Parts: sequence; structure tokens; C-alpha cells
Amino acid sequence: MDHVAPPTDLNDRYRSALESRNASPEMQSIWSPRRRVLVWRRIWLALAESQHELGLPVTREQVEALRVALPSIDFEAAARHELRLRHDVMAHVHTLGDAAPLARGIIHLGATSQDVVCNADLLLLDDALGLVCGKLAGVIDALGRFAQRWRGLPTLGFTHYQPAQPTTVGKRACTWAQELVLALDDLELRRERLPLRGLRGATGTQASFLALCDGDAGKVARLEALFIEKLGWSSRPTLPVCGQTYTRIIDAQIVNGLAVGAAAIHKTCNDLRLLANLKEVEEPFERDQIGSSAMAYKRNPMRCERATGLARFVMAAAQNPLNTAATQWFERTLDDSSNRRLALPEPFLAFDGALDILIHVTRGLVVHQAMIRSNLARELPFMATENILMEAVKRGADRQDAHEAIRRHSQLAAAKVKEEGLENDLFDRLSADRAFAGLDLRSVLDPSAYIGLAPRQVDAFIELVVEPIRARYAGRMTEPAAMKV
Repeated sequence: MDHVAPPTDLNDRYRSALESRNASPEMQSIWSPRRRVLVWRRIWLALAESQHELGLPVTREQVEALRVALPSIDFEAAARHELRLRHDVMAHVHTLGDAAPLARGIIHLGATSQDVVCNADLLLLDDALGLVCGKLAGVIDALGRFAQRWRGLPTLGFTHYQPAQPTTVGKRACTWAQELVLALDDLELRRERLPLRGLRGATGTQASFLALCDGDAGKVARLEALFIEKLGWSSRPTLPVCGQTYTRIIDAQIVNGLAVGAAAIHKTCNDLRLLANLKEVEEPFERDQIGSSAMAYKRNPMRCERATGLARFVMAAAQNPLNTAATQWFERTLDDSSNRRLALPEPFLAFDGALDILIHVTRGLVVHQAMIRSNLARELPFMATENILMEAVKRGADRQDAHEAIRRHSQLAAAKVKEEGLENDLFDRLSADRAFAGLDLRSVLDPSAYIGLAPRQVDAFIELVVEPIRARYAGRMTEPAAMKV
């Protein structure tokens, strides 16, 4: 293959669709090279400050030099250092030393790379979890509002995707929200229990810090406590033991938590796609939006389709960190590094994008009441037969004979609908049957008689589940990014 010069135009290089089409600027910022290196530098500064305060060989002037140099990162210089050193962390140690020459000799003092990288990754995971939890709360809030509005509108229920006992539009929305609530509960718990790694050295024994503190174990403990305090983590957990890295089981727990949320998104959006086919509920459709390049009349549920595609990506990503956690040898092996650069950011970017889509969708759902009533009316005569059977028995009919009559008429009526495309004439057939003489069959056609406690369940769900989430996230329910193409 002929040599091709490196492209200078971004459109001549591969770009991840997560970045260009899906993930929000906020989530992209969390996983950006700049944010990552800024957190590394924040850790180096916290380490130097703690060492200075404990009387270790770090001066106030060196700490201030680090503080001044912190925000300005020369990525080109870091790339040159990495090309020479073949080590990304040490490349940035040298780059920071170039920017703060007075502090060059104390940067990274006593630390190993994972004292920086692991703690930084956990801080980034905390930020990313906070962002997606806020967006999950936003979707739950939107579904709660939708459910409240349509709490009592009867709609055809489905089991096995076959017509079943009616529910209400609002109750169905609550079942979507319930799954997202479970996902939110899990991710909140993961975030609450997320531990920092702390200062542990090359194999987790703190040997380098013990040497730096002249064998004083208490001083090592105070150094780590100061370091954790400066990172704002004092009230949160720290791993009591680790190898060179924090256990990669944590990554697996978090990404699998995202996968659970993705499964809930997938189910919700699939239901909405099916409802769009039934012409009952549709996602918002913009005035100039094109549903199909060939079929101009189409109104495809493209937002929900995109969300299910992203959700499927997140679910598939759940296996990866499990494999990484399972294959770490003893105190650490490096094959996790290149993998985690993809395995941590990408599920978050995809999940974030799917949540933004779902917030837009749930805030703008369109309900077609006439179509809902029409679809229900076609099936309601079949569902009313149990009530008709009970009334016939009350009037002296033989239960088994009445059951057989209803079964026979139902099958004939269904055949007319399926094979001839005619209206459901079951009630006309039953009215002409002497077994049901004298019964007011039309009185059983009120759909509200078949929805049970659905409206009350909606009210209870909003009061007991949705309202506490709204209160918990008041002012923190992240607004979605503007919809991309």
C-alpha cells in the first residue's frame, strides 16, 4: 500500500459516532484528554501539598509553582516526551516539570503511575455517574408527568404481543419508569460506594511511602488521609487493600449498571416503536423532518431506533470489563490499560446519548386518543365475554353451555375479522342467541370497567417513587443536549 500522509482535516480521519453524533458535550468533556490530565495534575498537587504539610522534602515554593502551572497543558510537548519515553504518565510528569521547573524534582514523589491513574479514573467515574444519574432522573420525571396526564385513558393491553386485558396509557408509562428507577437506584448505590484507591505504591504495600516517611507507619496514614481530604473524598470510602491498581471488579460493576439502564431504555423505546406502528403513541416529529428518502409519507420512530441502537451497544459492552477483571494476574497486568481506554468511556458516552434522546422523546410524546379507542373497541367484545358469562349464569343459564356458546361465537367473529376484514360482530351474534336473551350486552362495553386499579397505581407510583426522585434531584436533573442529526 502506498504511503498516505497523515490527514489534517478531521473529515479525513475516523471519528467515533459517539463523539460526532451522540454523546453530550458534558460527557465528552469528562472523558476528554484535557480533563484526564487536569485530574492527574490535581492529584500531583494534592500529593505535593500533603507531603509539604507533613514536613517531607517539598517546599511551599514548589507547591505554588505546581499550582500556577496546573491549568496550562502543552499536549504537543507531552506527545514528544511520550514518543521518547513510551510512558504516558511520565510524559506528563516531564511536561509539568517543564512548566514548573522549580518543582520538577518533587513531582510524583514516592508515587507509582497507578497512584495517579487509578485515583483519577475513579474521580472521572464519579463525575460520569453523577451526569447519567441526573439524566435518568430527568427521564423518570418526564414519564411521571406523562403518566399523570394519561392516568385514566384505557388502552389495549398486550401479553405475548397479543391483545389482552386493558390497562391505561399512564399505567404503561409507569412500568417504563419503574425499570429506569431500578437502574437509577443501582447506579446511585455504585456511586455512593465508589472507593478511592489512595496512596499505595507499586504493589499496594505503601513501601515507597513508608521509606519516604522514614519507616513511620502513622505518618504514611496521615499522608494518605491528607491526600484524600484534598481530593474532597474524606467522607467517602477508600479501598482498604489493593494491588497496583484498584480492583477492576469496580469497572465491571459500573458498566454492568449502565447495561441494566440500557436494557430499560431499550424496552421503553421498543414499546414506543410498536405503539407508533399501532398509531397510538408517537415520538415527536419535527416539521421538516424526513422519515424516509423514498417513502415521503413515512413517520419513522427514528429517535427511539437510535436509542435502542445505542442501548444495545452498552449492553454488549458489559462483558468486556468482566473479562478484564477476571484476567488480572496477581498484583496487576498491563493488558487492562489499552482496553479500559475504550471500555470505560464508550459505554458512558453511548448511555449518555441514549438518555438525551429519551428525554427529548418522553417530553414530547404524542397520544392519538381516537386510535387508542378504536383499537381497544375492536378487541373489547372478546374481553367482555367473561362478564357476559357471569351475568348469564346469574340469570339461570348453565355455565358450561354458555361458555360453549361464547367460544363458538367468538371464533366465528374472529374469523370474520381476520379472513374477511369485517368489523367484530360478536355482540350481534350473542344478542341473537337465546342463551343470552334479556342481557344488556352493550352495557359491558365501557373500557373503564376493565382497567382495574390502574389510575390509582399511577397516583401511588408518582407519590411514592417519582416525587422523592424529583426532590432528590431538584435543580440537578440535567437538561439534554440539543438533538443531533
